[in-house]
Amino acid sequence: MAQEIFKRYELKYLITMDQYKRFREAIMPHMNVDTYGNPEGKYNIISLYFDSDDYKIYYETRNKLRFRQKLRLRIYDQADLNSQAFFEVKQKFKNVVNKRRTVIPLNEAYESIKEPQWNADLSKYNPSNPQIMREVLHFKDLYDLKPKVVVSYDRQAFMGIEEKDLRVTFDYNLMCRNDDLRIENGPRGQYFIDPGYVVLEVKVSNSVPFWLARLLSEFELPKQSVSKYCTSIDLTTNIHKQQKIN
Repeated sequence: MAQEIFKRYELKYLITMDQYKRFREAIMPHMNVDTYGNPEGKYNIISLYFDSDDYKIYYETRNKLRFRQKLRLRIYDQADLNSQAFFEVKQKFKNVVNKRRTVIPLNEAYESIKEPQWNADLSKYNPSNPQIMREVLHFKDLYDLKPKVVVSYDRQAFMGIEEKDLRVTFDYNLMCRNDDLRIENGPRGQYFIDPGYVVLEVKVSNSVPFWLARLLSEFELPKQSVSKYCTSIDLTTNIHKQQKIN
């Protein structure tokens, strides 16, 4: 059964393709490829992000509020309407990320967001966790969230050999679109990060192990705030121009 509740720290870095290849080789003695992906630990991710008409979620992140949250619907690799999808509520307080998700058939996920929670008959759906599903619908109604943008990318993921809570991921081919919000239609759109760059994320429950901290220092990789959602909204809307006017 897929893990449904996560609590961890997430550190992000924007690195070149050459740095990605060299850093990946450097961590290999300490890590295994993620068994979820192909033999190299690679897979594709497509996410539908939600926001209000006045972009409350976007501004929470852009303004770096101490508490902020997102709602997204996610699939992995090729999928159709009968495939399993993940409804995820992702919250960040200070530097700690909490993620709660439930598995649900993609066609049911689309149907569930068409009606308000108070009128929703959850018995019609088959989420893996009904309580998290109720949280998803409550969050949607509270912010009046609607589908806004699709974000897709390829990922190579690794898991710590000794540190079981450690994950290191490399995301590339980062694209977005808002003209077609059906995630089963696959990864396509505009690049919102130059194809020559990769988003490196270090995910850990407690502290970064010494060997990894040493490598990050040796490679001179500075931490950098990289919001896939906000960058996609900047590209697909005129919200950035509106900010300058205001």
